[in-house]
Parts: sequence; structure tokens; C-alpha cells
Amino acid sequence: MKVIILGGGVIGVTSAYYLAKAGHSVEVIERQPGVALETSFANAGEISPGYASPWAGPGIPQKAIKWLMMRHPPLIVRPMPDPYLVRWVLQMLTNCTSSRYAVNKARMVRVAEYSRDVLKALRADSGISYDERMQGTLQLFRTQKQVDGAHKDIEVLAQYGVAYEALDRAGCIAAEPGLAASRADIAGGLRLPGDETGDCHTFTTRLAAMAAELGVVFRHDTTIEGLELAGNAVSGIRTSAGLLTGDRYVLAMGSFTPLLSRQVGVDLPIYPVKGYSITAPITDSSVAPVSTVLDETYKIAITRLGTRIRVGGMAELSGYNNALPPRRRATLAHCVNELFPGAGDTVSATYWSGLRPMTPDGTPIIGASKLGNLYINSGHGTLGWTMACGSARIIADLVSGNKPDIDISDLGPARY
Repeated sequence: MKVIILGGGVIGVTSAYYLAKAGHSVEVIERQPGVALETSFANAGEISPGYASPWAGPGIPQKAIKWLMMRHPPLIVRPMPDPYLVRWVLQMLTNCTSSRYAVNKARMVRVAEYSRDVLKALRADSGISYDERMQGTLQLFRTQKQVDGAHKDIEVLAQYGVAYEALDRAGCIAAEPGLAASRADIAGGLRLPGDETGDCHTFTTRLAAMAAELGVVFRHDTTIEGLELAGNAVSGIRTSAGLLTGDRYVLAMGSFTPLLSRQVGVDLPIYPVKGYSITAPITDSSVAPVSTVLDETYKIAITRLGTRIRVGGMAELSGYNNALPPRRRATLAHCVNELFPGAGDTVSATYWSGLRPMTPDGTPIIGASKLGNLYINSGHGTLGWTMACGSARIIADLVSGNKPDIDISDLGPARY
């Protein structure tokens, strides 16, 4: 069976790999000159199933107001006359209850835990390397209120058997010795020893090479213009290289997925939530992070990637733009320099932004659409790297007519 995948980020490339492993003929269409050059390029580097949590949760509307007033805000909103943004925000607000949070987090942890297991198997089978570290992640709390509020996440972790360690200040420093020199208040932390880190761009590039060896064709520098329909099915993809046809199609275009799907009546509530990162060379490895530290106050992750430190985070609702304002860079530099002073050269760091494809409930959309041969693999938000391999295996199973390893009944577009 010939499968065409629209999008060459980590979601599209992993989908291509597992579909090829299942015996299908696969083509990937990507507008960039290579894979993983947009949102997958410089993300925070976390593979963190335990931290798979929806942004929508109890108290978020009140917290959002406070965040907007901060000097270094984790949330930025650019008001604009965008009906899709208004709808997305209203849908997100309906998920800001304890009951919805529990449902959504359970879905996300299910996919993320499965995905980590699939990645481990891939690593064992192929030997793929990507500056990976298997040394856990630490969520850092600066206030006692944050420590007390972690109980909701701990309950879900315990429910799913995810290993965790609730730490005091001394425990945080034992896990991340570089924090000993920090000027910040540290009230405690939540460490997940089973979480991992790694460079998503490196992984995707190397997996694409492995997929090509399996026969996957990558069409780079190819713009997708639209979908052709025949009855209740997709008959082809209009591109800058002409009409491309297959038997099955997988939409894996991140934040741009709904722009294409709406053309054929598949309305997906995915909206771009912009994130920023800097990547700084390590100047003193003795005080650099060991793995990943998630600063709960600023919603920023600080990750060790080989000889570099990746600092990424924030959430900006500003539509489809990739501007790089100096203020956001200053926030990232402030966070890492406060927690790990002297660890990296933030002055010479590279600066990047990406558009995360976020759903109102935080859960990705994985499954068949109402069109018979069109599948969706998108909406992973901040967790595309964490969920990529598992989501791809699910898509490969569905396209192949096999039952996926985990329950996917509540992951498809039909839930909207």
C-alpha cells in the first residue's frame, strides 16, 4: 500500500519509519530543504512522559492573569481578530476543571508512556544516538504553594505506576548539583527518574536516513497546496511538484494541519502556541545541568544536550509568526543564569522559535478522519518529541489494519 505523509517533522518522519517497517511504500512531502527544520528543530529536548500534562487545568484562568503581569511572563497573548483563536480559548476554558484535567492527563500519560517504550525498543534495535541521556527530569518548585499543588500530578503518576521522587531543596541539589550555586529560592521538586532527554533534530535526521534505507522517498522543497477529493476519500495531493497520489494519507503538519484539513471539511481545533529556545555552549560542565530541570514558575525547561544547554519554553498566542523579540531571549537567559550561574555562554547562544500544535484539551489527535483514507497525527503541543514514536506506531497499526497496543478510542478527531 502506498502512503503519503504530509509533513517532515519528528511526527511525520517517525510515522514514515514505522509505516515502512510495516511493509508499506511511503513518501514524505516537506516544504523545507530537510527534515525537522521547523518546530522539531530546537525544542527543549525533553522526553518526559511523567510531565505529560494539559495546559488546561483548575485555576489556570486565574494563573494566566498573574502570568501576563510578570516581568518574565510564561504566557504571552497578542490580541487579534482570529475566530479560531477565540474558539480554541473557549474550548480550553471548558477543560479547566478537576475532572477534565484528570481525564486529559490520563490520556496524555498513556500515549507518552507507550511512546517512551517504543523509543527504547527503537534505540535497542537500531543503535540510533541523538545526545540522549537517561538520567531523569526534575520539576523545580520555587514556592511552597507549588509544592503543595503537585499532589494532583502525583496522584495520576501513582495511578499509572510512574516512578517519582518528591524532593526537598537538598534533594533537588543532590539530583542536580549545579543548583547549589543558584540564586533562586528552591522550595522542592518532583523528580521522574524514568524520563529522558535528547536532541530531537538529530534524532529525526538520523531516523530519516534509516527510513530512506527502507525505501521511504523524501520530497523536500515541495509545497503542499491542497487536497483533491473523490467521493468520501482523498484522491491526491496538489503540490508545487504536481499531483501526488497514494492509497492512504497521513496529515502530520503540526500547527498547519488544520489549515489544510479545513479545505476538505475536517475541522480540527489545533492552534499554534509559540515557544522559544536558546542553545548555549557549556562553559563549565561542573555546574551545568545533569539532565533536564523544569522551572515551574517560568514554565521553562533547561536541558543538557552533549556540550550544549538548551533552554526552552513559554507559550505565546500570536498566530502564525516566527518573530524573535529580544525580550523572550532575555527571559530564557535570565532563567538559566539564575538557576545555573556560570554554566553556559548565553551571550553567544543561538535563538529560535517554533509553533507548537496545541489542542484545547492537550491531548493529540491520532486516528482516522471522517474521510476514508485520511489519517491525522497532530496536535501534540509541547510533547511532540515525547509522543512521536508511540503516535507513529499507532498510525502504522491503524493504516495496516492492526489493533494498536494501547487504547486509542478517545484520541481521534471524533472526540470533537
